Amino acid sequence: MLEQQFINALTLGSVYALFALGFTLIFGVLGVINLSHGALFMLGSYAALLLVDKFAVPLWLAMLAAMLITGCIALVIDYLVLKPLRARNAPHLTPMIATIGVAIMLTSLAQGLFGAENKRFPIGTIPDQSLNWGHLHITALQIDIVVISFVLMIVLLTVMRRTQLGRALRAIAESPRAAYLLGINVEGLFYLTSFAAGALGGAAGVLVGLSFNAISPFMGQPMLHKGIAVIILGGMGDIRGALIGGLFLGFAEVMSVAYISSDLRDAVAFGLLFLILLVRPSGMFGKILERKA
Repeated sequence: MLEQQFINALTLGSVYALFALGFTLIFGVLGVINLSHGALFMLGSYAALLLVDKFAVPLWLAMLAAMLITGCIALVIDYLVLKPLRARNAPHLTPMIATIGVAIMLTSLAQGLFGAENKRFPIGTIPDQSLNWGHLHITALQIDIVVISFVLMIVLLTVMRRTQLGRALRAIAESPRAAYLLGINVEGLFYLTSFAAGALGGAAGVLVGLSFNAISPFMGQPMLHKGIAVIILGGMGDIRGALIGGLFLGFAEVMSVAYISSDLRDAVAFGLLFLILLVRPSGMFGKILERKA
């Protein structure tokens, strides 16, 4: 049923967009492709699971705490890894390689602490209420995922476009040196950006963990691939592109599973992405601006 597949695709695409939002925020402001973002996504799921399972924390509070935890981990990564590279004016490939190392370290640490098998939220954690209209079935969890994802995305878009903080971040994205000369606390906003991106990645991890009710140390790598595809499709560093690209990928995957074959899900989704990039090599939202200074 087309309406049911639309709901499923909207749910999946919302999570992809939320994950990609943090990814593209880091690139847009810091000029770095942070390949540890998938590991932060994974850690967000585990943080929420531990809080719910071991400490009986309400799910909504566990999600907020998971966002805080992953945001702080991202802040530590920025301070220990990215800041020294910025100070040395390292080539763009160097932070990518460094964050690959961080991702491997965090994944191995999670595997050592929690094991390689899938973990699940306790029974009763995930709401089982649903709405039914004829053949259309919408769960409370699907509604929550879409609402939470869109609220977080709207908040970020509003901050970036309508606040002094957003104008400062856009100035840094254009030229960090010019922003510094204008009196903007560039380094402090780098930290804030890393924290916000990590928190968004953690939120996406919690939502995916709830949606599939399966959490493992290796769940971040496939999502990282999807995130890279989304930000390239939407336009590197463009928040609107992350939103549209995430929804596009979600719809392409769900519709290919429903009407073609589940075995060809990734082939169809990434094949469509490839065709779009043949027409618009720089993504859906204009050319990639070269960063100055």
